[in-house]
Amino acid sequence: MRQLSGFKLAVALAVFGGVALIRADEITPPSAPVQTAESSTTSISREVKEIFEKSGKAVVKIRGTDEHGDLSGTGFFIDPAGTIYTAYSVGGDTDNLTVEFDGKTYPARLMMADLRSGIALLKADIATPALPIGKSDTMEVATPVMAIGYPLDLPSTPSFGMVAGFDRKFHDRYFSTTHVRVNLPTLRGEAGSPLLNFKGEVVGILVAQIENGSACYALPIDAAEKIRNDFIRFGEARHGWVGTSVAQADKPVEGSTAEVTEIMKDTPAYGSGIQPGDIVLQIGKTTVRQPEDIIDASFFITAGDTVPIVVVRGNEKMTFDVKSDCHPLSPCSHYAKVPDPSQGIPLQMDATRRTP
Repeated sequence: MRQLSGFKLAVALAVFGGVALIRADEITPPSAPVQTAESSTTSISREVKEIFEKSGKAVVKIRGTDEHGDLSGTGFFIDPAGTIYTAYSVGGDTDNLTVEFDGKTYPARLMMADLRSGIALLKADIATPALPIGKSDTMEVATPVMAIGYPLDLPSTPSFGMVAGFDRKFHDRYFSTTHVRVNLPTLRGEAGSPLLNFKGEVVGILVAQIENGSACYALPIDAAEKIRNDFIRFGEARHGWVGTSVAQADKPVEGSTAEVTEIMKDTPAYGSGIQPGDIVLQIGKTTVRQPEDIIDASFFITAGDTVPIVVVRGNEKMTFDVKSDCHPLSPCSHYAKVPDPSQGIPLQMDATRRTP
């Protein structure tokens, strides 16, 4: 029904027996778009504040020293026993580690550091709160997210932004797995900060800056949890591989263009039955649609585990179970290969430094 103006509505009520006339200036006009925008902004601000107040208790400032002097960064508790996630640049090669929690300073020790993923696990022997772990695959472009960190020598600080993309490389450097690009400003000292969804769950760990801190990259929490599970099982990260090379096929087969081009000698795939020319459809739990999907598939392989690999050969779909070995870039590897800095080595987000 078409809405009447204030004056016409008053006349209509009088003509059709309304009990009282309504003055035009008593009619409340529809809300303006600006008011709606302000309401949305207020709502987002309130949510960010609530998450910051609740989750910030489990985020800590980390201090230590390395060959260049004193440094500080950010970390967060992931269990009640004082286990801490942080960035490799903060805790990976650092001595005299301490964490500032609840107004006090406690000693911490390095449990595991993994350069390939860009993260480290620390431990403080205290009872602590813990942030809930979410699922990074629930994010998509434009998903709102926030981070809590300790920039410079400032107190705990929230930042708000949104997911801008999912990248496997930056310029000519490949990540070890897909990273989340976030339009969220960062400062020195915020390396290791948790990336949170609006449920207050951790969906990533800040590990790299872009363009002088105007945006950043986060390792998805699913990838970090893979590394942590390796540590629980073996006491170290076990990056796996099977030893095949793939390239772009001339045409897709069952939705995939990842064609096997080489089976490296004396690798797990050698003699497994996989052949050059096979089109890869799946490795483990990772669906493969293009050659670059192998990057993610490889990251989630744990060395020593048997991995089902599904391929198409001609018109036949085949599955081969291959026992993986340590990736050449992994410390557990016995393959003589020098790591290529352009592959699998993460960009770093600087910790705050105070040189003596």
